[in-house]
Amino acid sequence: MNVQELMHSIGIQARDAAVVMARASTAQKNQALEAIAEQLLADTATLQAANEKDLSAGKSRGLDAALLDRLALTPTRIAAMAEGLRQIASLPDPVGEITDLCTRPSGIQVGKMRVPLGVIGIIYESRPNVTADAAALCLKSGNAAILRGGSEAIHSNQAIAQCVRVGLESQGLPATAVQVLETTDRAAVGELLKMKAFVDVIVPRGGKGLIERVSNEARVPVIKHLDGICHVYIDDQADMDKAVAVAYNAKTQRYGTCNTMETLLVAEGIAAQILPMLAERYLQAEVELRGCDKARTIVPAMTTATEEDWATEYLAPILSIKVVSDMDAAMSHIRHYSSQHTEAIITENWTRARRFLNEVDSSSVMINASTRFADGFEYGLGAEIGISTDKIHARGPVGLEGLTSQKFIVLGDGHIRL
Repeated sequence: MNVQELMHSIGIQARDAAVVMARASTAQKNQALEAIAEQLLADTATLQAANEKDLSAGKSRGLDAALLDRLALTPTRIAAMAEGLRQIASLPDPVGEITDLCTRPSGIQVGKMRVPLGVIGIIYESRPNVTADAAALCLKSGNAAILRGGSEAIHSNQAIAQCVRVGLESQGLPATAVQVLETTDRAAVGELLKMKAFVDVIVPRGGKGLIERVSNEARVPVIKHLDGICHVYIDDQADMDKAVAVAYNAKTQRYGTCNTMETLLVAEGIAAQILPMLAERYLQAEVELRGCDKARTIVPAMTTATEEDWATEYLAPILSIKVVSDMDAAMSHIRHYSSQHTEAIITENWTRARRFLNEVDSSSVMINASTRFADGFEYGLGAEIGISTDKIHARGPVGLEGLTSQKFIVLGDGHIRL
């Protein structure tokens, strides 16, 4: 069977499974998630043996230490996967929820019901735990899933997929509700992106190259974000202690995440006071600082920020700093350079804070809080399938509700339109 025939067969099975998953009860889905969690724990040794094959191959291919660490499945990480499944099982089921029910002048009742999207294709890299997270979120939201992990984790992903199949079948649900592609052929990705007849939405999780390819080639809707060029603006009416704590955390808590601050904007009226304090802490943490001319006048240790810096997601201990005249100038900079992921303002002036909330057009906008909170778990979603910066039904961290849609429902009692 060639790749095109293989993907067509997988698409048919996924579409059939989606029908079954859409009518599965909450109890059935939760019990399947619990069963998968138990199977992961029971198969810890098997999972590690499969993972060792991937680690060995990765070392042979010259993967760096950071990538090998992301790839590794330890007993602790397997236990965390199982706990994540149980947390998703404990979350409210969005499917079937009826909202906005109201009686119209005609006498009919009109409302909205939340329903699964159908078949979700997920393309991701490196971390095997994504296989369990994605399977769990799709399962709980009543969808079928086609998962395509990176070739570097092929053995680990297949071992996790076997646990998922066991859990599904234990509750009378189709094993084909979650299909993890066994082929490493890149042509399979191309086929998945074109399967309009079977796939309702694609979710890419990985580097910018992967997401750009998916965005350019997909013929079905895509839930995605390309960059995480996140900003923190320190207003001239900010509390100094809060501003230092938030701006430091937003950059240094983790460097390689999409919700890490990449550009710090500081109001001119407070810059001379706060920038030396912040620069001292950043430099102690070995963060490279790149500043505008005004910022470099205050902190000469900064190198010169270029036009390219303002548009760069570093994912590294590098920070661009710009002194701006006021909040309007800060928002203008954000409009021009932001990737519409996450922006924060630090201020004690709530009139300005509300303006910032209203006028900054990003998927997450914060007052006096670190951008590192822009995460599905921190938002109470249990887990996330990814981040969306698109202006579609799902925006920001995408959890269970983001993997559903709504349809209008009408309740009548023999009503006819006159």
